[in-house]
Amino acid sequence: MSFQSPLVSVIIPAYNTESYIGPALESVLSQTYQNIEVLVVDDGSQDRTAEIVESFVQRDPRVQLLRQKNAGVAAARNLAIAHAQGEYIAPIDADDVWYPQKLEKQVQCMLRSGPEVGLVYTWSVHIDEAGAIIGKYNLERAYKPEGSIYPILVYSNFLDNASNPLIRRTCLDRVGGFNPELRAQNAQGCEDWELYLRIADAYEFRVVPEFLVGYRQLLGSMASNCRAMAKSYQLVIAEVRTRHAEIPPTIYRWSRGCFYHYLMGKSYKSGAHWHTLEWLALTLKDDLSLLLRPGLYPMILTCLLKIAAKPVTSLIWPDHRSWLKFRQRFRLPPRPLTIEEINNQETKPLPILKPYDWVLLWRWTKAMKICQQLVSTKSKKLQELLLSH
Repeated sequence: MSFQSPLVSVIIPAYNTESYIGPALESVLSQTYQNIEVLVVDDGSQDRTAEIVESFVQRDPRVQLLRQKNAGVAAARNLAIAHAQGEYIAPIDADDVWYPQKLEKQVQCMLRSGPEVGLVYTWSVHIDEAGAIIGKYNLERAYKPEGSIYPILVYSNFLDNASNPLIRRTCLDRVGGFNPELRAQNAQGCEDWELYLRIADAYEFRVVPEFLVGYRQLLGSMASNCRAMAKSYQLVIAEVRTRHAEIPPTIYRWSRGCFYHYLMGKSYKSGAHWHTLEWLALTLKDDLSLLLRPGLYPMILTCLLKIAAKPVTSLIWPDHRSWLKFRQRFRLPPRPLTIEEINNQETKPLPILKPYDWVLLWRWTKAMKICQQLVSTKSKKLQELLLSH
C-alpha cells in the first residue's frame, strides 16, 4: 500500500434498493481516486439488489458482495468494516451518489492532516429520484466547522447524512463501529450521528468545502419512522449528557429544537400533516424563534386544509405519493443544475439573510465560541497536570 495512495474501503449497506444500487456503485467506481475496495452488504433484501451487485462483481474485481439476514443498517456497516482492508473507511448509502472527486479530495485532506484528525467531511446536495440536483443551502457552511467541534456536533449533525465522511480506520478501532443496539430498542435513525459524536469526542474533524455528495430525497417517502428517529435522538443525546455535563444546557435545548424541526419538515414533505403539527408544537416548546420564519404560516394553513379535505381527496389520491405524481404533471421541470455550477456559486457572497437566518447564525457563533472555550479549558488542565508532575 502506497503512503500517497492508501487503500480506501467503501462500505455500502443495501436493503431492497434495486432502483438505486446501480447508480450508487457507478458513482463509486467512477471516482478519480481509484485505489478502493467496495464492500456491499445485502441486508436480507427481497428484491433484485443482490443480483445487480453480482453483475458489478463480475465486471470489477474491486467489488465484493457480503450477505446477512436482515439486521439493520448499523450491523450491515459493521460487517463491511470487519471485512475491510483499507486504511480509510468511506460509507455510502445505497440510494446516494458521490461526485467524481469526492474521495480524491478527502484523501488529500487526510494526508495533509496529522493523526489527531479522525474524520474528513464534505458538503451534500439533495437530489431527486432521477438523480437531478434539487439544491441545498445550509448556513453552517459559512463557518466550515473544523478541529475540536464536539458541542457544535451536539447542536446539529452538520454532516447531514451517512454518505459523507472519510474515516481513519485506526479511529474506528479506537472508538468502535456503528451502534446496532439502537435498532434493538426500535430507535433507528441516528446511528451515523452517534458514531460521529464518539469520533468527535476523541479526534478532530476537517472539511473539504465543496459539494461532493448527492443525498437522495425519495418522492413522498413515508414519515412513519419519525417516532423511531425521535427515540434514537433522545437515547443518543441522553448518553452525551451523562458524559458531557460541561456543555451548557442551551446547546441541548437548541439541539432538541433543531432536530424536531427536521422531523417536522420530513413529515410535511411526506404528507403526514397531523404529525407535522405535532412536531411543530414540540419544536416551539424549545425554539420560539421558529415563529420568525415566514414560510411557517402557509405550511400550517396547508396542513389544516389538507386534514379537513382528506375524506374527499383520499378517494382520488390514495396516498401522498400519488398526489405528488399528479401534481408533477402540471409543473414545468426546473432548469437542471450541475455540481460544477453549485460549487462555483460558493465563491459568491451570502444572500441577504432573513430574521430566522440571523438567529441561526448567532447560535452557530455561540456554539463555536463554546468549542473554543472548552478546548482552552482542556489545554490549561493538561498543562497544570504536566506541571504538577
